[in-house]
Amino acid sequence: MPTIRLSQRRVDSLKPDKKTLDFRDCVIRGFGVRVLPSGRKCYFLHSQVDGKRVWRSIGDAHAMTLECARGKATSLLASRSLADEASPAAVAPILFEDVADEVFRRYKRHWKASTLRVNRYYCRNQILPWFKGRAIGDITRRDVQRWFSSLHATPVAADRSAPVLSVIFRQAEIYGYRPEGSNPCTGIKRYRRRNRERFLDHDEIRRLSRVLDEKREKRPLLAAVVRLLLLTGCRKSEVLTLKWPDYREGKLYLRDSKTGPRTVWLSSPARRILDGLPRRGPWVFQSLRGERHLTKETLDRFWRDVRAEAGMVDVRCHDLRHTYASVALAHGETILTIGRLLGHNDPATTLKYTHLADASVHEAAEALVPILGGEG
Repeated sequence: MPTIRLSQRRVDSLKPDKKTLDFRDCVIRGFGVRVLPSGRKCYFLHSQVDGKRVWRSIGDAHAMTLECARGKATSLLASRSLADEASPAAVAPILFEDVADEVFRRYKRHWKASTLRVNRYYCRNQILPWFKGRAIGDITRRDVQRWFSSLHATPVAADRSAPVLSVIFRQAEIYGYRPEGSNPCTGIKRYRRRNRERFLDHDEIRRLSRVLDEKREKRPLLAAVVRLLLLTGCRKSEVLTLKWPDYREGKLYLRDSKTGPRTVWLSSPARRILDGLPRRGPWVFQSLRGERHLTKETLDRFWRDVRAEAGMVDVRCHDLRHTYASVALAHGETILTIGRLLGHNDPATTLKYTHLADASVHEAAEALVPILGGEG
């Protein structure tokens, strides 16, 4: 944020940019002018009050002279009325969509490319229609609750949009558009949804294996992908983007999984699949049309045919990952171990499989009845 000696002529000559620009005055500490991407300019005053950053709008630079704005800033500092964070004017008047645009430009480096695309989608379709045109500083917790309630018919969209909205408000505080600690998304609870996880039973796994055997002659790479998904619990993107250097010492060294770099320990059947694949290029699952790897779209089309022939049309490809976890749990692996196998950073993510553990405990209790002399 540049510090310059503001003059009326300089304020009038400031041009808008793609992002919000702040110019601080070297005459009055914390005083400056903000230039919004829309071309609007406003004077502001920034100070520390009780250890918190406080921004106060002084007025529209098109309607107020620099001399008048400086006088008002001096009076505010002298009277310490800047501490009145409850005042509607305590934050600079900037529109929600301007802040959202700035957040996506400045914060996008923290998101993977695929996550950025998804977040843009939810912002455009779920968030902006409700909050566009409103001043970022005027939006309250009640406004956010009403927005979240309006999405009750689409709980998945609501739960995916809420974190994006929270990031926008959190960054708005950092950029000085809202007071610190004012994020209205704090404490918003997600919708309770029935688990979508689908686990293949032993008979379904046998049917799937039979269909893959039949497909192996004509579609060997895609059949190998599906088998590897079932044998490793990996995500589709993690398998499809494998390069041969990622496979060594009987392990997969994923450089950029959803949760960052991680190591996947392979079983002997998984190693046999990889060892039997031809090496036509850098990618393990090299596309026959071009120099890229097989795409998710190609795999999804193949999977639709496979699941139809196996008689389980309600099973998603991602459910192979859940099946891997369920089989591991049935064979005595702990939730902590399963979390490591699946690459979960947060143990809470793995806890969704605890209902399977409950079923195992119930079966064990029933098995003890004859031994312990229960009623027959």
